[in-house]
Amino acid sequence: MVQMDTLVSLCKRRGIIFQSSEIYGGINGFWDFGPVGVELKRRIKESWWRYMVTSRDNVVGVDTSIICHPRVWEASGHVNSFSDPMVDCKSCKKRFRADEPDLQQGVCPACSGELTDPKEFNLMFHTQVGARSDSASTAYLRPETCQPIFVQFKQIQVASRKKVPFGIAQIGKAFRNEITPRNFIFRSREFEQMEMEFFTHADESEKWFEFWVNERFSWFSSIGINESRLRRRPHDANELAHYAKGCTDVEYEMPFGWSEMEGIANRSNYDLQQHMDASGKDMMFFDDARKEKYLPYVIETSIGVDRTALAILCDAYREETVNDGKRVVLGLHPSIAPIQVAMLPLSNKLKDAAKNIEKELRKEFVSEYDDAGSIGKRYRRHDEIGTPFCVTFDFDSLDDNAVTIRHRDTMAQERIAMSQLADYLRKKLV
Repeated sequence: MVQMDTLVSLCKRRGIIFQSSEIYGGINGFWDFGPVGVELKRRIKESWWRYMVTSRDNVVGVDTSIICHPRVWEASGHVNSFSDPMVDCKSCKKRFRADEPDLQQGVCPACSGELTDPKEFNLMFHTQVGARSDSASTAYLRPETCQPIFVQFKQIQVASRKKVPFGIAQIGKAFRNEITPRNFIFRSREFEQMEMEFFTHADESEKWFEFWVNERFSWFSSIGINESRLRRRPHDANELAHYAKGCTDVEYEMPFGWSEMEGIANRSNYDLQQHMDASGKDMMFFDDARKEKYLPYVIETSIGVDRTALAILCDAYREETVNDGKRVVLGLHPSIAPIQVAMLPLSNKLKDAAKNIEKELRKEFVSEYDDAGSIGKRYRRHDEIGTPFCVTFDFDSLDDNAVTIRHRDTMAQERIAMSQLADYLRKKLV
């Protein structure tokens, strides 16, 4: 398995992920996705949205604001209880989570100094809304994307004319003031979530819970992640939130150990009840088929885009020995590759013709024109960012109207007529 330092170096070198504000020394827990990385994230989100929303008739989408009314977070319990225990070193002043495994006997792991007693640290980011800067203008950057969905449940249900059971999905930013961001982009302070809240009758909640556990596990396989590095981990009773009826995590074997990728939870009707009580607004649903009015239970699927990207990169990375030395490859599934096809002219004398072909390809595919360096170096560059196919336009192409397609995974090459190129790629890039 790839070492994290090796992956971080590749990401920086190839424009996948950069440290935020690096020229000023960086800022811990924040990352910028470069030209290649942003395409990878975009394709992950597109795959998830297609799998969860557009391919189904019982899930709709929303895009809610990052800042909600402060009472949303009071009702949800975040203002009073969304916290982690922390300790400070009395000598070096560094801060640590009190439950970190390397904190032993109250000794600082950085300098062996004495640690303070644990105290709770709220993880929400505060901000101010409006011209005044006082307690009345205090607001929060959302720590999760699900609460705005619960708040808007009734309006969405009425506007979309959906009957329970149905789901509401969202992709968006969330912010948590983590005490110790770590493991590259796995635990950061600004991240992106893909969440779906599925509303159902209490009697059917266990059935839908099992359904979504299976569906979500299958999605990871559909984007090419090796199933041998995936597992489902049901939570023990003592791990469950007080309102949860059940929870199962999909975990991936990262270089730093088995880690949560996604949580699927039966949240009961706790969230809707909290907001109904706090707002005084009716959140009940009248079920025509059952002739019953009830507050729906919620099955939640929650996954991080950034964590998914990290798992994909770890899973796809491999090194091979070839005739001219080491070859680094990201064996990405073609459906999520940042660049799907690269057009490489064998000589600068051929660039005009090659560019014309690439311009046509980019109408349908994510393509790139590349004439920098030898053909071998260009192949290696695209191997490292996971481009499934490189198309070489050579001098023979002027006469036979054909190009050479090189396959990333096998390095095999085949000659194909230019007129058949687009159709060939359509069949392969699924």
